[in-house]
Order: sequence, then structure tokens, then C-alpha cells
Amino acid sequence: MTSTNQQQLFEKSQQFIPGGVNSPVRAFRSVGGTPVFFKKGLGSRLWDVDGKEYIDYINSWGPMILGHAHPEVIKAVQDVAANSLSFGAPTGLELEIAQLINKLVPSMEQVRLVSSGTEATMSAIRVARGFTGRSKILKFEGCYHGHSDALLVKAGSGLLTFGKNNQAGVPSSAGVPAEVAAHTLTLEYNNTEALKELFAAMGDELACVIIEPVVGNMNLVVPHMEFLQTLRELCTKHGTVLIFDEVMTGFRVHLGGAQALYNIKPDLTTLGKVIGGGLPVGAFGGRKDIMQCLAPVGAVYQAGTLSGNPVAVTAGLATLKLIQAPDFHAKLAAQTKKLVDGLVVAAKEAGVVFSAQSVGGMFGLYFSEKCPSSFAEVMQSNKENFNKFFHLMLDAGIYLAPSAFEAGFVSAAHTDQDVELTINAAKKAFSSLASH
Repeated sequence: MTSTNQQQLFEKSQQFIPGGVNSPVRAFRSVGGTPVFFKKGLGSRLWDVDGKEYIDYINSWGPMILGHAHPEVIKAVQDVAANSLSFGAPTGLELEIAQLINKLVPSMEQVRLVSSGTEATMSAIRVARGFTGRSKILKFEGCYHGHSDALLVKAGSGLLTFGKNNQAGVPSSAGVPAEVAAHTLTLEYNNTEALKELFAAMGDELACVIIEPVVGNMNLVVPHMEFLQTLRELCTKHGTVLIFDEVMTGFRVHLGGAQALYNIKPDLTTLGKVIGGGLPVGAFGGRKDIMQCLAPVGAVYQAGTLSGNPVAVTAGLATLKLIQAPDFHAKLAAQTKKLVDGLVVAAKEAGVVFSAQSVGGMFGLYFSEKCPSSFAEVMQSNKENFNKFFHLMLDAGIYLAPSAFEAGFVSAAHTDQDVELTINAAKKAFSSLASH
């Protein structure tokens, strides 16, 4: 149930902020009801403005891989903040994080820091176009790579939630010129044959292919190995830059990202979320010959006043150092799998059509018989059942993504007790769904 306090905050916010939120999915438009306003997070838990406690499976949409308010991260941020919040000039911290990223993700021979995932993907595509001298780009249905103009075609995540137009070459958002969208080609995710056909027809015209190597923006969709391997081979053959958008998967599905998990080396990689430890940081990087196209050494311009901000970089450095602990990702993956396996059993016992899966610390919940492998299959799941389930879980103090088209996240702070409490809440929710 929504408190009067939450309702008042939301109503007042709508007077001063479009839709009352600063990112669309937060508005609960897909699931209905009033968004939860939070004031505190610690470990695996969140507390709203009324003091109600929740087990958090959004984790700020992925960055809080250590859980909320990790003492070592907070201490590092406090210490560096005392020296000034920003310089707009080089610091040794930027070099330190660039070297660490290169160590953990060796394909990123050179790295440029930015302030968001959107900025990272937008810039990576510009570099790819500058490097190849080509204009056309390829993306996949349901993959979301931020809100820059060229990428809002058949985009996932919030745009799926809001049911926007998703036809080939047609923008998914108002305000995007059709002429810009015309350079963006789209294919079905995991469709290897369609990929081969497109490259045969126009591979030499493609500047780049951008892909989420594990999709988290139309719910969780796992790649077929043949699909990723074919993509790498075709990009190499045609001189097309392969960009792995690891804003979500970077350091979350594996210490070296999805590219290490699947042993496929992209030409460029975009990062965000975990590398900021909860503060706004993005990065893009890759082959040195491509990155040397960037100003001030090359002709591709990209800049940012707060790029490499010392406070944000410090939060990222502290996080990246901690996640290198022995077996960190193995434990995270095991805990996430324990959660999804428990949910699948609970649904089956209640007789509810449901499936779930996980990759590393990411998971997907689907009200369908099997886990989807494409945009079309995601769209066939029972959205109405998801919405009911979401609210039943929210009332029980379990905070899931407020959309059937978003992946979920587990942190290192999630305990066996958290998982047990979540599965018990789900048993009641599934029973309620089955009885209606």
C-alpha cells in the first residue's frame, strides 16, 4: 500500500519534474501505483521515507555490486572529497583506474572516461565511424544503449515499458530525426542467419555493430555462442568495429565482463554502473589504433567537464579493488542462481507458468514457459501476471524492477537469509496468483 507521504512527494514532484521522476521507468507507469521514495540503503537493504525496509534486487540498476554504503567505499569517497569535488584537470586517479580497467579487461588497450553509459556508447560509435569512414551502424531489437539519437531505434528497457513504436529505421522516441534513425539498422537478437544475410548484403558499409553481450534491457536474454562467434568473425572480415556494450555486464557477470565469460574479444567496449560504485562514471575503450582517432591526438571530438571526476573515480576504484577478492564472482553467481532456482520451484509448486535464469550477478524473471532468447519471445510473456507479482512482492518488502522488461541484480551483501525471505514471499505471491 502506498503511504500518504509517498503520494504527496510524488504529486509534488510532478509539478517540478516531468512525470515526477528523473528516469522514466522509476515512474511505475508499467506496473501501476506510486513509486517508492527512498532515503537509506545499507548492504542488501533499502528503507523508504516512511522507514519501511526492503530487500533490494535493483541495486541502483546494477552498480551496487558490493551492496549499499560499503564502509570502505564510503571512507575512500569521504577522504578524496575533502580535497575538492572537481578539478576539470588531470589527476593520478584517472591513470590508476584506466590501468586497472586495462588489467581486468585487456581488450581495452586505451580508455577514455566519461560520466554515463549513454555518453560512453554515443562516443564509441562516433569513434567507430571516424575510424572506418562509414555511417551505418547495426544494433539488435530490444537492446538499449542509452538515449542518444542514433540508438533509439527498436530500443529496449524503458521504451519497451512505454510501448513506443519499434519498426526498422523508425525512431522509438519523439525528437529523433528520421534521417538520423535511417543510418541505424536492426536485427533480431540471437538470429545468426539474419546476421549472415545482412553482412553479405552490406557488411562493407557498416561502421560498427553495438550489442549487449548479455542483454539486460528487455529483461535478461542470454546469447547463443554461435551468434556471438559469428558476429565476431563477420566484423573482422568486413572491417566493422565490434562494440560490446558492457555498461551493465561489465564486472557483474565476470571480473573481466561478458567478453571474458564467453571468450570473445570486441574492438571497443563501453562500461558504466559498477566502475562508478554508485557515482556517475562511464568509460569506453579498446584497440589503440581506434582510440588514437580521439582528440587531442585524432580528428574525432569528444569532451566532458566532469569526465574523470576524482570523487566518482575513487568510488569506482574502491569497488573494483574489492571485487577482485578470491571467488567473489563465483559466490555472487551461486547466490543469484540459488535465488532464481528457488523462485522456479515456488512457482511450479503453485502451478504458475514461470521461468527464470541468471548470469553472474544478473537475473531474469519471466511469466512464460521458457526463458526467452529474443525480443519477440520476451514480448510473449504474461505482463499482467508480472505486474501483480511485482506489487505482491513490494508489499512484502521485496524490491524488484518495476517493469517486466528489466533484469534484476544481486549484490555480495545478499545473504542466505535474504534469499530465503524472498522465496517465502514469492511462495505467497505465486499462491495468490494461482487462486485468481
